[in-house]
Amino acid sequence: MSAFPFAIVGFDLDGTLFDTSLDLTDALNHALVGLGRAPLRVEAVKPMIGRGGLHMLEQGLAASGGFDAAMLERSYAELMTFYEANIARNTRPFDGLLDAMDLLDARGVKLAVVTNKRERLAVKLVAELGMTSRFATVIGGDTMGPGNAKPSPLPIQEMVRRCGGGPAAFVGDSIFDILAAKHAGVPSVAVSFGFLMQPVEELGADAVIDSYAELVPALERLGR
Repeated sequence: MSAFPFAIVGFDLDGTLFDTSLDLTDALNHALVGLGRAPLRVEAVKPMIGRGGLHMLEQGLAASGGFDAAMLERSYAELMTFYEANIARNTRPFDGLLDAMDLLDARGVKLAVVTNKRERLAVKLVAELGMTSRFATVIGGDTMGPGNAKPSPLPIQEMVRRCGGGPAAFVGDSIFDILAAKHAGVPSVAVSFGFLMQPVEELGADAVIDSYAELVPALERLGR
């Protein structure tokens, strides 16, 4: 077997590693119903996911009648309390992910999570799904300090540092993922099955995959 071109492969979490849409929608709707508003459908919520819970709530409140600062603060606390208590009720890895991770592990690749979800919640979710041992590190949207979540390159640069250095690639489903990878100088792979805010072809990724069965071959092509 020829040497694999990447020593590190990082993944976004929501919409890339795991389908978290049902649990996030439930949390958002818990906050909305508490305000006397109608719940949103999961397909309407998916494009709101990717920049953390506060951004998702802002989008949900805007779509359901608007908000002020006091309402946002109160509802955010309600949302996060509910989400933390129900973080893995309906969340599952995307089809084929575990097999792809096994293939990468067999090639000696270190795997990492870089998400805009709070680090504490990302660590909790990975643990509740029984996958802590599969990742060398988990980096959240607050890990690098205020204002340094994706699309900042700092989280991906920190991922490479924590994993001991070497050539890296990053897998995601949003423009924030692809821009962070570009800013960090690493190749990017976009998943067409994620929580897309725009057509996947418009993200500008170096490769696009439609299933995790395509991940390892795509990375091998990028490394040539």
